[in-house]
Amino acid sequence: MKNIIVIGGGPAGMIASGFAAKNNNVILFEKNNKLGKKLFITGKGRCNVTNACDVEELIQNTPGNPYFLYSAFYTFDSYATMQFFEDLGVKVKVERGNRVFPVSEKSSDIVKALVRFMENNNVDIRLNSKVEQLITENNKITKVIVNGQPINVDTVIIATGGLSYPVTGSDGDGYKFAKKLGHKVTKLYPSLVPLKLKEEWCKDLQGLSLKNVELNIFIDDKNVYKNFGEMMFTHFGITGPLVLKGSRSLIGKYNSHKITGYIDLKPALTDKELDNRILRDFEKFINKSFKNSLDELLPQKIIPVIIKLSNIDENKKVNSITKDERKKLCNLIKKLSITITGDNGYNEAVVTSGGICVDEIDPSTMKSKIIDNLYFAGEVIDVDSYTGGFNLQIAFATGYLAGNSVNS
Repeated sequence: MKNIIVIGGGPAGMIASGFAAKNNNVILFEKNNKLGKKLFITGKGRCNVTNACDVEELIQNTPGNPYFLYSAFYTFDSYATMQFFEDLGVKVKVERGNRVFPVSEKSSDIVKALVRFMENNNVDIRLNSKVEQLITENNKITKVIVNGQPINVDTVIIATGGLSYPVTGSDGDGYKFAKKLGHKVTKLYPSLVPLKLKEEWCKDLQGLSLKNVELNIFIDDKNVYKNFGEMMFTHFGITGPLVLKGSRSLIGKYNSHKITGYIDLKPALTDKELDNRILRDFEKFINKSFKNSLDELLPQKIIPVIIKLSNIDENKKVNSITKDERKKLCNLIKKLSITITGDNGYNEAVVTSGGICVDEIDPSTMKSKIIDNLYFAGEVIDVDSYTGGFNLQIAFATGYLAGNSVNS
């Protein structure tokens, strides 16, 4: 039996260690005082474990090196992930957008299930254990130094995660190890991250949630993102599923390009239909002032902003609003303009874009092409997806592949 070391107690590390331990002695080292710290907070504590779709759709939702993941996704697809947790006693459910959650809506149940899986396979779990160095000889890792102590190894799996949510312990250790071992690490960026806006009025909208709106994002004059869904205003800008997904298109572009966006507050209506709707409302509130005529059309909180941007006197009676003024109002509602100045960085990024170069990893095993007894799993690799359970599916699929590959 081989002595296998797994570095990192996140989803990829936990699933990898459990499968690796079926025929080997496995020690999992986690520097935190508990496992799955980032997993606890995913999906707002509900844990969006995967997405119930076929492999082709998994690939389509993975902008970061999707084809590298073919073997992993076909070997352990989203339905295998769902079955894996069901077999461990965690019932799952499918929600809108094929997002999969535990029925209990508790991320702790997913973490507990993974711990149970490891314990059932006799994984030696060591918390508060920081791996400081990997020592090589003849192109193999022979020892790892943990909390100052050397430990002999036959195989190592690096599953240390990325840089997102550093409060959970993501500090880029895996990238440092990989670089020292001769691996290339591609440029790293926060991804699936809230966006900052230049407009001062966004502060007035803090906490406003918008459903069923459309967001278009332009880099210079090129439309790079168009989608429909939910978003929210914050004191610095915008967030929510619609925004996080859009942020992936802007990686590395903030400093050298003009980035603008348009929010369509009424995407179900054409310009003509919206104008007719406004006319009906104006007729209904014929003796009211402009500021009191939009209550049935728009959320209360956004009305003062729309009025200010329209340059229409808020006290003007609606029966004296001109056709041109109405046209300007329609345009604002259909194309509320925003200027994107940056993102909120790793502290609020769901995932890291970039990582250990996929050209140097065997996609069918997750084995290093540079070091004979080294494997990788999860976010530390240069792969990333959109929101909706896709990134956790990458963690589980690559972890499964790495864990099983060390047995062969």
